[in-house]
This record gives sequence, structure tokens and C-alpha cells, in this order.
Amino acid sequence: MFNGIVEEIGIVDALERRKNLSVLKVCARKVLQGTKPGDSVAVDGVCLTVIDKNKDVLAFDMMRETLEKTSLGRLRRGDQVNLERALKAGGRVSGHFVTGHIDGVGRVEQRITEVNYEELSIRLPKGLGKYIVPKGSVALDGVSLTVGKVGKGRFSVYLIPFTTRVTTLGAKKKGDWVNIETDILAKYLLSARAQPRRITPTSMAKLSKRILPYLTSRGNGIKG
Repeated sequence: MFNGIVEEIGIVDALERRKNLSVLKVCARKVLQGTKPGDSVAVDGVCLTVIDKNKDVLAFDMMRETLEKTSLGRLRRGDQVNLERALKAGGRVSGHFVTGHIDGVGRVEQRITEVNYEELSIRLPKGLGKYIVPKGSVALDGVSLTVGKVGKGRFSVYLIPFTTRVTTLGAKKKGDWVNIETDILAKYLLSARAQPRRITPTSMAKLSKRILPYLTSRGNGIKG
């Protein structure tokens, strides 16, 4: 589990393609600290398991589905990626809960620069629109953001200068791909709504146990 707060921008060292399983190698500094084989790291929002490390490179296995269903299959040597280590129990959640399981890959439709902020318009893949609501949460390439405008098949987010400096979103341009993970809360609620006959006091209690810690952790901070 992650919280969508990028710790550093890593540099792709290599993507070694093999049959059914490829190896991604990423140069890093901060994220290397305390990380060992078996740990989880979000790479552009995708939860990957560390299989090896040396003084400045982390290595990850990636199955074919990961390459096909996320933007990681398009990576080349020298590309930048957002990195975040998994949350520690009891740690602060400054963004929102992010699982690292990508729902789809969107595309940047437009980038508008305003005074002290930028607006990024994203084209949604089919089927994800129902999870995107104004003021809701969304993760783009692993970055926790608040949804701004919502239109048919698209939505916008607003980027403050800090976000453009410390994440790869600052370099995104029209036509670029982004990994999208929708809000886990929206998924739970829509799932419950779609199965009304299965809603009982017991099932609602279980759902509340999942949702309440999430809600109390979010606070009132504004994400950019």
C-alpha cells in the first residue's frame, strides 16, 4: 500500500525483455535506503517487487501483463519514473491510499499553463469514468491528486509548482501516457451499490471497517 507521495524521480537504467518475464532496472538514491529484495516499490504508480539492488540500482521483475496493461512497457533507458516505497504501519498518509494496481492507461489531451499552476487534461480509457468525480482522488503515475473538471471520457487535474518539480508530471506533454489508479473508496461503494441484495448489517459493518480508516486518514489537505 502507498499514499501517492512521490519520494524521488528515478532514471531507467535498462528494461531487459525476456519471454513472459522482463527485468526493469532503475537508478535511485533515497528509495534505495532501507529497501531490500522482497520489498514493494511503486514505479510510476505500479506496485513492483524488488528482486535485487546494488549501490545505485533497483531491479524488478515484470510479467507480460504488467507491460501490456501499464505504461511501463513503453519505458526506455534514460526515462524518468516516479518512485515511492510502501507505507509503514502507523505512518502518516499525506495523499490517499494507493494500491499500486493500475486500472488503465490514459493519455494527456491538453496542458494549460496558468499563473502558479497548470491544468492537465487526461483522456480516460473506457469503463473508468464512473470512478472519477469532482473533488475525488485519483493517482496519475503514482501521484495522489484531486480531480478537478470531469467531462465525457476525460477529466482534469491541477498541478501546483511543487508537484511539477518533484514528479514526472512536470514533463508530461500532449500525447504522453499516464497510469491511472482510481479511488479505492469509489470502487467499494459502487460494488456495494451494484449488489443491493447482498447488503446486510454484517456486510455493511465489514465495509465500514475498510472505509473508515481510509476516511480518517485523508484529513483536509489539498493535494496538488
